[in-house]
Amino acid sequence: MSLDLESACAAFEESTDFTVGLEEEFAVLDSSSLELVPRFEELRDAAQADPVLAESVAGELISSEIEIRSGRGADFAAAVAAQRERRRRLFALAADRGIALGATGTHPWADYRDQRIIDTEHYHRVEDGLKYVAWRNNTFSLHVHVGVRGADRAVLVCDRLRPVLPLLLAISANSPFLDGRDSGLHSIRTQIFTKSFPRCGVPDAFGGWRSFADYIDFLVRTRSIVEYTQVWWSIRPHFSFGTVEVRICDAQMTATESEALAALIVACVAQAARDHDDGVPFADLPRRLIEENVWRAIRHGLDGELLDLERAQPYPAVEAAERLLSWSAPVRAALGIEVGLPSLNGAQRQRRMTDGGMTLSETYGAVVAETRDTYAGSTAEVTR
Repeated sequence: MSLDLESACAAFEESTDFTVGLEEEFAVLDSSSLELVPRFEELRDAAQADPVLAESVAGELISSEIEIRSGRGADFAAAVAAQRERRRRLFALAADRGIALGATGTHPWADYRDQRIIDTEHYHRVEDGLKYVAWRNNTFSLHVHVGVRGADRAVLVCDRLRPVLPLLLAISANSPFLDGRDSGLHSIRTQIFTKSFPRCGVPDAFGGWRSFADYIDFLVRTRSIVEYTQVWWSIRPHFSFGTVEVRICDAQMTATESEALAALIVACVAQAARDHDDGVPFADLPRRLIEENVWRAIRHGLDGELLDLERAQPYPAVEAAERLLSWSAPVRAALGIEVGLPSLNGAQRQRRMTDGGMTLSETYGAVVAETRDTYAGSTAEVTR
């Protein structure tokens, strides 16, 4: 078995800068009990009657999860506009069948042992290869693709963005609950997925396409992987689309947050590309240092401290968004991208509900209602 690395390289050489694709994962829920229910296949089959949904819904690992994809947008505004229409159709389809959709990084009480792996060759391969690690991974996330022209350039953009990943995770943290209890973490999704799957989390810096391609070839020759999607890094060049794909973030409680976070990610990728083009120096930090910030983001989210790794000094994690906004201001101005993040992220808001006396069930019910109200019918003007 081999991967066509020449075609993958060509996809980047033919790519267009700063096209955007959005992928949002949702929990499939019984609308009354809010339990996870294995009804993805039912939704997928029903979606075939809608040409827009038929090409945009996809399965993930378990039958109680569904993904909606925007497809390639010429820019961020185009991708959001497409995604809003697809969400509207998906939520309507689900509601007609007594299905609710959840948008937190984990379900707060579902038993992973009750979930069924979907019947595809890819996910059977994942299950056969990972066993418990796959079974335990009942998680939901946001993925953002940004077009980057040039294979070397795409790898170097990923290199530059490695230290940014923990900041995006802290901002996006939205999974404090698991197994019917407060995990004590802000992103338990990251702990059970990113810290368990092989070839996951913060990648090494490769310095260019040749080194990156050699590593992928090594994985194939040693039968470590049989397809590129078995490389689950939190940021990766995507072979099929000629994009840099950022995969570090929890699913977001509201559509407004999901769009704002996606806008920030697009701005970060584009700024990293511009900095590369302009020869702006950057610190090629070792993975062991970046992982210190990953853990801080998992454990404390925006309530704790992150490390300025170049200065070896802590700073309040709540400053993470402002640091990224300040850095990406030039490219955001050039591309017309605005970012409006809430003062509290999803993990913080959920904990305030339970700290205020709401039960876990009541908290999740309020979250699912907010998800429905914002994802199902958003028609506001797209923030570019």
